Amino acid sequence: MVVGAFPAAKLIVLGIRHLNKPVAANIKAAARKSELFKTFACIWPAQLYHLLEMKAKMRMMGLKASPVNPLNEAAAIELGADLVGESVIFIGGCACLWFEYSRQSAITQRKEQEKEVRMVAVETQLRNLTFAVEELEARMRSSTRQIYAQS
Repeated sequence: MVVGAFPAAKLIVLGIRHLNKPVAANIKAAARKSELFKTFACIWPAQLYHLLEMKAKMRMMGLKASPVNPLNEAAAIELGADLVGESVIFIGGCACLWFEYSRQSAITQRKEQEKEVRMVAVETQLRNLTFAVEELEARMRSSTRQIYAQS
């Protein structure tokens, strides 16, 4: 019994997906501990996200946009760490999608090239057969003329 090729690419993609969650959790923990990371990668994206989210909610409820109070530092760090973690998961998912798309694209391209090679081979064979048939028809006409000429 023949078994198909081992889907190594799919296994790798699945592994990346499963590794993303613990990596994201570790990044969240590091974001909560590092002052530099808190300042540049957590607080301002969290404040911006909070501002945009609150304005969008107010517009959806039909309320007039009023100034939005910024988050306190602890809440901003927590939200920023969550955003960073989710970004890592999202980027990992996008990378998997891109990898799968490029893999499928390469497979499709290879199949198209194989099809083109087969078509060229068939066209060449058809031209050769056409030439052979024309040559045989010419011989047959020549033989027929010789037969009629002798009679």
